[in-house]
This record gives sequence, C-alpha cells and structure tokens, in this order.
Amino acid sequence: MMWAAGLLLCAIGIGILVYMAFKGLQYLRPDLLFSSPTADVDQSKSGGFLDPLLGTVLITLIGITIATPIAIAAATWIVEYGRPTWLARLIDSGIEIIAGTPDIVIALFGLVLFQQGIFGWMSFTAAGGAVFGRSFLTAGAMMSLIALPMVFAATREGLQSIPAHVREASYALGKTKAATIRRVLLPSVKANISTGAALGMGRIAGDTAIIVVLLGASLTLDPEGSVPGLNVLKGTGGTLTSYVYNNSPAGEGNAPQKAYAAAFVLLLIVLALNFAVDLIARSGAKTGLETSRLGAR
Repeated sequence: MMWAAGLLLCAIGIGILVYMAFKGLQYLRPDLLFSSPTADVDQSKSGGFLDPLLGTVLITLIGITIATPIAIAAATWIVEYGRPTWLARLIDSGIEIIAGTPDIVIALFGLVLFQQGIFGWMSFTAAGGAVFGRSFLTAGAMMSLIALPMVFAATREGLQSIPAHVREASYALGKTKAATIRRVLLPSVKANISTGAALGMGRIAGDTAIIVVLLGASLTLDPEGSVPGLNVLKGTGGTLTSYVYNNSPAGEGNAPQKAYAAAFVLLLIVLALNFAVDLIARSGAKTGLETSRLGAR
C-alpha cells in the first residue's frame, strides 16, 4: 500500500513537470528573460517577464532574511534554555498557529497592520498622511511568517539531535553556554538551517495571496522615493506568480503562452531549491558530527 501511494505521488509530480515542460518550453525564449513586460493586449508586443523574475528574487530574499535569524533564535532558546516553560510553550504554539494560518489571512492582517502611520516609512504615504501599506518591504515581512516555521522546525530538530556529550565536552573545556551555542551547536546544525531556509524560499517564491494583497499586480517594478535601493523596497511590483495569474485564462488571459513560460521558469526555481535541500541534507549528515568535534576543541 505504501509503495502504491509513493508511485502515485511520483506519477503526479512527473506528470506536472512533463506538462509544464511541454507547455512552457515551446514558448520560452531568451528575450522573455531579459525584457520587461508592457501593458499591451497584443501578446507579441507585451514584452517579457524580467521584472517579475527580479521581483520573485527580491521578495524571496527579503522574506528569508527576516525569517531565518528569528527562527534560529527561537529554536535555540527553546531547546537550550526553555525557561520559563510557559513562555517556551507559548512561542512553540504561536509558531504552529502561524504554520497553519492561510496565506490570505496573513496577507489581510499585514495590509491592516502596515497601513498604520507608524509603518509609513515602509511604503508610499499620500499627502494627507494615508499609508498605502503595499511594497516589497511589507510583502516581504509577511512572507517571512510563512517561511519561519520551516526554518524553526529544521533548526530545533538539528539542535535536539546533538548528543549531550558534545555539550558536556564543550563545558569541560571551559566554554560558557553562550559560547557553546555560538561555536559548537549552531555550526553543527548549519545543514539543518540551510535546509529549512531553502524550503522556506521555495514556499515564498510560490506564494500568490500575499503578493496580490501586499505587493499589487503591477507588471513592472514601480520604485517609490528618491533613495536608491530603498525606493525599490518601498515600491510595488510583481512576481512570477502574479505574472502567471494575470496572463493566464484565470486572470486577464491576454498572454497565456507567456504565462506557461513563466510558470515553467518558476517550477525550475522551486525544483532547484528542492534539489539544494537534498544536497544540503546529504552533506550535513556527513559533516555535522565533525563540525561539533572541531567546535569543542
């Protein structure tokens, strides 16, 4: 029964990959990757998806950059300290709730939150003081919530798997608990952290609800302000997921061929991240204990 379920899942995955390759490869051309989209009902004149591709990379980097240190800190504190117990349970339960919350709920919560005046620096603010609440910064902040549980779970699992004698050996050499965490334990779970981060990045790259609500459905990057770099972060734009939606029959449907090409590129990105997870897990299994021993010296 188990092998039948496994074969079914493999067949579904391969079927999706083959279908997207068949539909997307025939329309994927180099110019689509290196030209910005334009608002034209004529598919031959509507440009490529360079801006959505850059938007996908940017929103993924913002989200995982925020999520990773918070997840590592939370997992380390719960495993290595965990006092008071009620606070540890509260944090653990909170992360579980976040993991089970629908993306659209997170998106709507973020929109209400970031339209408050205190967050005006993160997005466009009108002359009357009204805060737009939509930008790469606000969307990235909410994206970090959907990646955080993955990094947290991977880090906690890695820390819990480290034998007690590794900690004891470090203490015997005169290292404090903080030094042991910093120089022995965390280096030992680098593979776990990287695995969780890669999974989180794949989750962010494939999300649509938060993008539509907190970033908008603009075809191109729309910077806000005059400060280089920050103006892009405060501006709006789109990602490959919103591009696929807007150009497929489910959306405006004026460029379905390019939607298939963009969907295939997005699928390749997610597959590459999953492949990276597998490589990291394999290398981590071989080097994790060696790292612990070196750190204790």
